[in-house]
Amino acid sequence: MDHKNHAQHRICVVGAGHVGLVSAACFAELGHSVVCTDNDTKKIAALKKIQMPFYEPGLAELVAKNIKKKTLLFSSSLDESILKSDVIFIAVGTPPLADGSADLTSIETVARTIARNLNAYKLVIEKSTVPVQTGQKIKETISRYRKNNIAFDVASNPEFLREGKAVYDSFNPDRIVIGVESKKAERILRELYAPLKTSVIVADINTAEIIKHASNSFLATKISFINAVSRVCDLAGANVETVAHALGLDKRIGKQFLQAGIGYGGFCFPKDLEAFIYISKKIGYDFGILKEVKKVNDEQRTYFIEKVKERLWVLKGKKIAILGLAFKPDTDDMRFAPSIDIINTFLREGAHCVLYDPQAQSEAKMLFKGKRVRFASNVYAAVKECDCLCFLTEWDEFKKIDFKKVKRLLNNPLIADGRNMFEGNALVELGFEYIGIGK
Repeated sequence: MDHKNHAQHRICVVGAGHVGLVSAACFAELGHSVVCTDNDTKKIAALKKIQMPFYEPGLAELVAKNIKKKTLLFSSSLDESILKSDVIFIAVGTPPLADGSADLTSIETVARTIARNLNAYKLVIEKSTVPVQTGQKIKETISRYRKNNIAFDVASNPEFLREGKAVYDSFNPDRIVIGVESKKAERILRELYAPLKTSVIVADINTAEIIKHASNSFLATKISFINAVSRVCDLAGANVETVAHALGLDKRIGKQFLQAGIGYGGFCFPKDLEAFIYISKKIGYDFGILKEVKKVNDEQRTYFIEKVKERLWVLKGKKIAILGLAFKPDTDDMRFAPSIDIINTFLREGAHCVLYDPQAQSEAKMLFKGKRVRFASNVYAAVKECDCLCFLTEWDEFKKIDFKKVKRLLNNPLIADGRNMFEGNALVELGFEYIGIGK
């Protein structure tokens, strides 16, 4: 990537999670000098040996390349990293609390640490997804705890990375959103992203913070909308895939996020939707449409389970193969994955579950420790002597399955396709019973 003619900065990225680690590696690739810090010393030690804390295609190679070039370092000393940097990205976790609000403890801790180490002008940038007006709180915190009057700026720069496509998205963004209060902050942010050719949206900090929550909430709304349509299609004997295809050809709507199934999962959509509902209520608006989006999403998992129960009748003693555990393909992330609720319901009803996922096995073993599950090493080992086969994640590997072999291995040729991956009629011709969503 050509970055020779662009200004280079000394960047500290605080947090080596899904956002922070990808951001650190990609800024290093763009020509900046980057140190990525985390208070998890084991994670930092592993990263120095190029051992990734999660699966993300292309990330390990990018980290290795920039460690070798010495443009990317890892450190567990936040104080030292702040002192040596002129730009600080805050990319720490903001987990949801019981009421839907975000836990901003880590954000405040980082802001206080920055204040304590303010030795020269620094641009402090929110990368974590935070409630509107958080930038204001960061600014107040740094002002309150700094020991001198050294100038600093706070800015917002929300990320729009898809897990499984995060490296690609970093270098090919649809847009870059920056929320700033000064021309200097705007100039620095433009310099950080100068090698990338895309639209830059400049806004105030509050607007930039809302853009992130509004974007994810709208995408979640599209998913819940098509899932609600799938329920109507099932009742009417129509095909939701044809409906979605026709909808998607309308340029005002677009084809993305119109795949009916068992609903969205992952960390971002559920958390950001809840947070946007909470934020809106706190400042005086009842965002009712988003409450319904969440309700439809939750119900979709139950709907899938009921369809399986309808065919199997009694779940107790039945053996069910689950293919796909991660919330989406090309990641090992199981946070808020639909598979968790579905598997736990099957187990409560007395079923035995055999699980397989190309990347999420380790995570799943921790989540289902001590429960009535068995892990298989491949697709065919998973389906052997099972009464039902459920597809819960649309991995490419599953699209290459030999279904004649699967039929021989199953006790009962029932397929429940929670992601509408397959053509039901083709499987019926092979002798399967097929359960789809809305078709």
